Amino acid sequence: MGIDLALIWAVIIIFGIMMYVVMDGFDLGIGILFPFIKGKSDRDVMMNTVAPVWDGNETWLVLGGAALFGAFPLAYSVVLEALYLPLILMLVGLIFRGVAFEFRFKAKDDKRHLWDKAFIGGSITATFFQGVALGAFIDGIPVVNRQFAGGSLDWFTPFTLFCGLALVAAYALLGCTWLIMKTEGKLQEQMHDLARPLAFVVLAVIGVVSIWTPLAHPEIASRWFSLPNLFWFLPVPILVLVTMYGLVRAVARNAHYTPFLLTLVLIFLGYSGLGISLWPNIVPPSISIWDAAAPPQSQGFMLVGTLFIIPFILGYTFWSYYVFRGKVTHEDGYH
Repeated sequence: MGIDLALIWAVIIIFGIMMYVVMDGFDLGIGILFPFIKGKSDRDVMMNTVAPVWDGNETWLVLGGAALFGAFPLAYSVVLEALYLPLILMLVGLIFRGVAFEFRFKAKDDKRHLWDKAFIGGSITATFFQGVALGAFIDGIPVVNRQFAGGSLDWFTPFTLFCGLALVAAYALLGCTWLIMKTEGKLQEQMHDLARPLAFVVLAVIGVVSIWTPLAHPEIASRWFSLPNLFWFLPVPILVLVTMYGLVRAVARNAHYTPFLLTLVLIFLGYSGLGISLWPNIVPPSISIWDAAAPPQSQGFMLVGTLFIIPFILGYTFWSYYVFRGKVTHEDGYH
């Protein structure tokens, strides 16, 4: 029995996207939360919590996109053609967020508000269109003769727009709990006050998506609710409720680290539910990872380099977070 290279590459891409969602999610969440915080010094602290690491977080997005292009070229061509507009708008948002991040610290006081608005708009835009792309992916992409067979606005539906708003709420919660972990004093108290309502909003959108998806897609409903699958997958929604309960309790007792860790668990459970719904299709509803795979020789060649470089990415990511561990205060600066 040979090595299933398509499966290995699928795991690598799943891991890369998960790392991106977690790491870039909380700094996009900080931008989403900016309108709730008015003070310049507090906003400086918020940005300083991610200043040393935010650009490195996007390494995982590049890894996921490059791996998809090399290992599953059919999926890359179909998905990009189907989702050109939301993906371009997402990249525009990331560009504005990145430029605003750097320029805000160098701007004069009378111009800083412009970069604050660019940071807020870029963060919300990037997050919203990531969610829209995810919703369109769940909805399915029509393919005929290995080519995209839909229209340029197929992604524009009530479900995809709701998924965009849902991801905005999820990233806001992730950013909020990150700031609870990394700050102190009045700013941390404000984040504690925001975390509880955000948690209930996230629970509500998880519930809506969990009901809407199987109602709109009978094949997904069959996978979740047929026996014995129901018994295998039932722990996922139960764990979501348990995790949410623990999160609300942790916020109520003013915990510092537990809310962020439980939010990570919540994100992982949502990601797991997505995987259960769509696996093994890399282009739902009809193209599996094996149908879209590049030739084994290409996948094997790329795998050698990828398995060499991933430990280095993990190493410098861990080291950067370790070096900049601990609380960020108003006395800490950005250099």
